[in-house]
Amino acid sequence: MISRNLATSAKFFAVFILLTVISTVIQAAQRDYYALKVYHLKDEQQLECVENYLKQAYLPAMHRAGISKVGVFKPIEETSETGLQLFVWFPVKSIDQFVGLPEQLGKDGAFQQAGANYIDASFDNVPYVRIETILLKAFEKMPQFAAPNYPTSASERVYELRSYEGPTEKLYERKVEMFNDGGEIALFKKLDFNAVFYAEVISGSSMPNLMYMTTFQNMKAHDEHWDAFRNHPDWKTLSGMDKYKNTVSKATKYLLKPTDYSDI
Repeated sequence: MISRNLATSAKFFAVFILLTVISTVIQAAQRDYYALKVYHLKDEQQLECVENYLKQAYLPAMHRAGISKVGVFKPIEETSETGLQLFVWFPVKSIDQFVGLPEQLGKDGAFQQAGANYIDASFDNVPYVRIETILLKAFEKMPQFAAPNYPTSASERVYELRSYEGPTEKLYERKVEMFNDGGEIALFKKLDFNAVFYAEVISGSSMPNLMYMTTFQNMKAHDEHWDAFRNHPDWKTLSGMDKYKNTVSKATKYLLKPTDYSDI
C-alpha cells in the first residue's frame, strides 16, 4: 500500500512539474502589444494642457487600470518638419485590454475629475491638433518590454525611437526576420543598447513598418554605441547579405527624452 501511494504521489508530482514547465514556456512565449500615441500640438499652451492631463489624470488612472509602466517622451530637438509633439507609450497584454481601456477610464471618477480641463475642453479651445495612435506587437526575440535603469537624470537620457518602412510586405517581413532570426536584436543586446521594445506595427499610418526603441544614459553614450554597432563585424556581415538588402525604403529616427513623470 505504501509503495502504491508513493507511486501515485510521484505521478502527481511529475504532472505538476510538467504543467509548471508548460505554463512557464507559454508565458515566456506570449508577446506583448504596445500602443504609441503621438500628440501633435500647435503651441506651448496645448502642450501644457496635455502634460497636466497626463501627469495628474491619465498616468494615475492607467496605473489603477493595471498598466504599471507608461512612458511619456518629448523630442530632444523640435524641428519645423515634425512640429510640437509628445509621445505616450504603454504595453498591454491583449488587443481586448487595449480596446477596453476607454470604457475602463470612463468609469474612473478620479480620472474624470482630475482630467476635466482636458476631457471637457470646448470645441474652440482644444488641447491638441490631432492624436496619432499606433498599435504594435512585440518581436519573437523580445516578447516583453524592458524598462532601463540609469543613474543619470531624465534630462540627460536619450531614448531613440526608430521606424523602418518596407517597400513591400514581403521585403518588410524579411527585415523583421533580420531582427529576429538574422541576429540584429542579438547584436543590439551584445552591445548593451538597452532596448525598451522591438515590434511590428499592426495598425498605423506608415505600414508596412516596424518600430523599436533603444536607450542610452546620455548623448555621448548614444554616439559611442552607434559607432560600435556600425563598425561591428557581425553587422557588416548581416547587412551585406543579399536577402536583407533593400528591405527598408524609409527610416525615421526620433531622439527623445523622458518627462520627469514618465514611468520609464
